[in-house]
Amino acid sequence: MEQLEMTEPWSSVDEVAKHLGVVQDSIYSWIEARGLLAHKSGRLWKFQLSEVDGWVRAVGADGDEQLKSKTKTRRGIK
Repeated sequence: MEQLEMTEPWSSVDEVAKHLGVVQDSIYSWIEARGLLAHKSGRLWKFQLSEVDGWVRAVGADGDEQLKSKTKTRRGIK
C-alpha cells in the first residue's frame, strides 16, 4: 500500500505576519528587499510556513532598521 505524502497548506500574508509577530507591511518589504520566499497566485502572495521559518533562520530580518530606511526613502520620506 502506498503512503500518501501530506502537503503543507499555503498561508496568507496575514497568517505569516501573525506567525512571525510582525505587521503585514514587514512581510511585503521582506519579499521585495530581503528575498523572503513567497509564491504569487494572482494578486495574492502565498507562503509555506516551513519555508518562512527556514528563511528566518538563514537570512532573517536582521538589518530591519536598514530596511525601514530604504522603504522610507523609496516612499519619499526622509
